[in-house]
Amino acid sequence: MHRPQRTDKPRDRSANKLEELASVKSKLLLAGFTLYDIDRRYYLPRGTAGTTLREPNMAGEQAIAAALGTKAHLLWPSRYQPSGQRRSPQPRENYERPPTMRQRQKKAGA
Repeated sequence: MHRPQRTDKPRDRSANKLEELASVKSKLLLAGFTLYDIDRRYYLPRGTAGTTLREPNMAGEQAIAAALGTKAHLLWPSRYQPSGQRRSPQPRENYERPPTMRQRQKKAGA
């Protein structure tokens, strides 16, 4: 006998990752911060905040969350347990780059 198909199971993880990335970027924009501002304000190596949007980086996640006045587990649910504890080790999907705009358009056209 087959199990019933779960409808709440995410079908495309890259779409979830893009939504997560866009959400954090829009919150930073609304708060008036640039990624470079985050790097300078929290004494991170240049480019860390930008990389943190795509890949897990604890220092970058904490800096962005602090700048926005929130907790990191609320910004990146894919990187944290529902309890707020960081996933260790991080799932492989968190290190895969999301598809570019061109790749997404090409896939939609096919």
